Amino acid sequence: MAKTKLTLQDLAAEIGVSAARLKQILSELGISEAEAKRGLDDETVQAIKEMAQELADELKTLALPRELTVRELAEALERPYTEIQKILMTKYGKLLTPVQKIEPELAEKVAAEFGLTVQWQAPQPAEQPAPQPPTKAVVSGEQPRPPVVTIMGHVDHGKTSLLDYIRKTRVAEREYGGITQHIGAYQAEVNGKLITFLDTPGHEAFTAMRARGAQVTDIVVLVVAADDGVMPQTIEAINHARNANVPIIVAINKIDKPEANPDLVMSQLAQHGLVPEAWGGDTICVPVSALTGEGVDTLLEMILLVAELAELKADPKAEFKGTVIEAKLDKGRGPLATILVQQGTLRRGDVLVVGKTWGKVRAMFDHTGKQLDSATPSTPVEVMGLNDVPVAGDRAERVESETRAREIVEERLEAEKRSEGQRPMRRVNLAELFKQLQAGETKTLNIILKADTYGSVEAIRDALLKLEKPEGVELKIINANVGNITEADIDFAIAAEAVVLGFNVKVESAAQNKAKASRVDVRVYRIIYELLEEVQKALKGLLEPERREVVLGTAEVRAIFRLSKGIVVAGCYVLDGKIVRNAPARLIRNGEVIHQSKIATLRHLKEDRREIPAGYECGLTLEGFDAYQEGDRIECYEIQEVER
Repeated sequence: MAKTKLTLQDLAAEIGVSAARLKQILSELGISEAEAKRGLDDETVQAIKEMAQELADELKTLALPRELTVRELAEALERPYTEIQKILMTKYGKLLTPVQKIEPELAEKVAAEFGLTVQWQAPQPAEQPAPQPPTKAVVSGEQPRPPVVTIMGHVDHGKTSLLDYIRKTRVAEREYGGITQHIGAYQAEVNGKLITFLDTPGHEAFTAMRARGAQVTDIVVLVVAADDGVMPQTIEAINHARNANVPIIVAINKIDKPEANPDLVMSQLAQHGLVPEAWGGDTICVPVSALTGEGVDTLLEMILLVAELAELKADPKAEFKGTVIEAKLDKGRGPLATILVQQGTLRRGDVLVVGKTWGKVRAMFDHTGKQLDSATPSTPVEVMGLNDVPVAGDRAERVESETRAREIVEERLEAEKRSEGQRPMRRVNLAELFKQLQAGETKTLNIILKADTYGSVEAIRDALLKLEKPEGVELKIINANVGNITEADIDFAIAAEAVVLGFNVKVESAAQNKAKASRVDVRVYRIIYELLEEVQKALKGLLEPERREVVLGTAEVRAIFRLSKGIVVAGCYVLDGKIVRNAPARLIRNGEVIHQSKIATLRHLKEDRREIPAGYECGLTLEGFDAYQEGDRIECYEIQEVER
């Protein structure tokens, strides 16, 4: 693309703005002065001109009500109220507080300081709207919206290939020359209707967003290879979609292969509760080939049919709500966030609060790279103008001013800081399950089961479902599979408020750390009846908290003192931790435990002490023992309840 190489002064003169205004526009577009000096392409120059014109139009006049406070004037001028107070005091001799009203003539003078003229708004007469039934008021603005689809399935079953084929045939042929950038989502056109695809295949992303409270998917397309059949990740994807109450359409892929066997796939799906329509069930199964395109049109039509039956609607005139699909920091353009509009309309110039960041929408682009002025429900757009990079799953909301946005974010950050160190969020916990059931905090025990073999999985699942349960309590196995407990299992447990039970499997280190941080209850067993017994006791409120031994300190015997009345004292040096009087203790000699009781007496010099820390000498006696030898180790400990 051709580049325009001008000095900043020449470029400013060409578009009719000051050099300072040009620098502001470049900053808002994420373009450094160094980049501008090296030359800008024609498209970027056009974007600069459009923004300059937009700013010029905005800044010509400022519409204000005749009665307003200093704070309201500052917000309209997008300046700190302290700056307005300073101008009023130094130039006009007026000392006004932020909540005091400012005279119209004085407001005009202050606006002129920033190169603005004021247009006073005429007072609007109060109108009494005609009474309408509440149901009509809610439904009247709602309109059908495109469905939002996530493609899931096992590795190598063709999820990415299917997305690529749809993109190539249903998006690239459309206007604006096809895909120019990856924004994490795109829209395909089918028979004049749009379908929004989230370009983040895999249940990990799906569940991670649900774990953060973001439910954006309307339909899940489950891809199963016709030559491979149902695999472990296929089963996980089914469970994730079911737990989210999202309808499932099955795409039986790779039917072009000689070894393809769609009937076998459908029989396997039926075993997992997805009975195909052809067999009298309600699961739509479509044979497709992502390589040749066979059946893809039918799949897209089925998506539209399911969407039509679901009557997906949103009100483009309602208050804007959106969710971040993905976000990144671009070296040239700053923080970028792909936001899926879920309600209302997002417009360029809107001030947004997104999670714990905020900003003004300086520009937004669709998946073809085209700049948009507005985006309606189910439209994914890449937004530029946020102050920081948000997190996938963050909610996006529109606010009235940058001042208010800043206040909201500061309040959220302050609340987060206050919550640090406080009790973490409540999770379902086997040890506390009965109390939670009695308190009405939960009525369902969701279980994620991982075992070493499919035989174990089936046996444990069947036995769990047969356990005796209190009235009104439901036990659900939301995922049962083979393999070690992974980070994805913990994400699923967070999203579904579930406990994780393992049989003859390990907990991966990353999963262990995440479970501890998120207070997810993870328990691993080697004997099946112990697993069943613990769950049964939890349901009946009989499960005792798990306890563990925690070593408090170790001391070494370096001398033996024989006192009157036959008392023998061990003269010790505390090696680590601390020695505590009356704590349980054991005497270890040559690596073997010789005696276990408790520390009966503890002294430092001639003083009785409750505890003695590492680095100090002490004299102690063990209850019921006096055969000390130099070199013996005395270890004291305590029993603690395991925090889950």
